[in-house]
Parts: sequence; structure tokens; C-alpha cells
Amino acid sequence: MALSTSYLVTTKNFDAIFTALLSAKAPSSLSTGFLKTLGFTSSNDSLYIRLFKDLGLIDQSNAPTEKYFRFLDQAESRKVMAECVEEAYSDLFAINKKAYELTETEVKNKFKTLTQGSKEDNILALMAKTFKALADYADWSKPIQPTSKTTTAAEKKEEKHSEPPKETVIKHVPLNDGNDKPSLHYNIQIHLPETRDTAVYDAIFKSLKEHLF
Repeated sequence: MALSTSYLVTTKNFDAIFTALLSAKAPSSLSTGFLKTLGFTSSNDSLYIRLFKDLGLIDQSNAPTEKYFRFLDQAESRKVMAECVEEAYSDLFAINKKAYELTETEVKNKFKTLTQGSKEDNILALMAKTFKALADYADWSKPIQPTSKTTTAAEKKEEKHSEPPKETVIKHVPLNDGNDKPSLHYNIQIHLPETRDTAVYDAIFKSLKEHLF
């Protein structure tokens, strides 16, 4: 379990920093120096480094992790962020599976309980504000479930056994053999289902007897 206690003093550069990271080449070290090359020189911007570590985007030496490289895929970046947030704040999600829907005030109150009152009120407020910025940025939509059902071999066998027996009746009308009246002959073919239940066969032959003889 985990609960990130990192916080941002201000989130005004939040979207801009993430957009810049997505547009830039992955650095060998994501440090305050790298952020400065992207134009973020404020001391408040340096607080992102610790937050990135808690999110698992960089390791303790500031090197980008596998999650960071996945995050760079702009088609998946917000979903990756959802994974990072859920892991970094797993204690909060253990209380509420949809913690991302909580208000900032509700998050602050949960943090106060989880930190057992060890954080000052203003710090808790900043932690809650930071969490909400991350939660709002992340994509919490669930993956689309496939609509087609894959039929297993056992299910196919069961469906085959459940099919009603198919009866094929072929009528042959031979040419007149010299008699005044043509004669008709019937050739009945029955395709029996695959089953070990003899009652099925008994029912089929009983039906034939009643209707054909």
C-alpha cells in the first residue's frame, strides 16, 4: 500500500509541463535542469521531480522508467497516468475505488485520516489539490469489452448435441416399367445426433413408427 505525500504549491503549470514532456525527447535524467531546458525555471516547478518519483515515472536517480516511456505514447498517456495515480495513492483507493470522483475537500479529509493527523492542514490541502489535478488529467475510462463471444470446444460439442436430429427424405419416382400405373418408392435417410443417451434414439424410432408405419 502507498500514499504519496508529494504536493505542488501551485498547479498553474500542470498541463503545460505534461504537454512539454510528451513533446520532448526522453531525457537520460529527468531533473530540475531538464525542466529548465523546457522553460520551467520556477522553484515551484522543481516540486514535480518528487511527484514524478512517487508516480513511478522516474526512479530514485531520476532516470525515466518503463512507465515513463509508455506515458510518451500520447494515445495512452492519460491511461498510463491513471495507473500511476492508482498505485501512488493505493491507500486512498483502498477506501474508495472511485477516489478520482471525490471532491478536493473529501480527498483532504481522507488524507487527514490516512496520515493520522501528522500533516498540517495547509499541507493536506496542497496534497488534495495535487491529487485532484492528477485525477482530472488521467483517463479513468474502462477498456471496451469485446462484443463477440469466443466459443470453446466444449461449448461447440454441447451445441452440436443439443441440435435436433436432421431428417432427409428423398423421394424417387422411377420411370414407368410397363405397367399402367407408375410405382412410387420412398428412401428415408436419418442423420442421428452424436449422443450416448439411448433415450434419444428410442424417441426418434418411436416417432418414425407412429408417423410412417
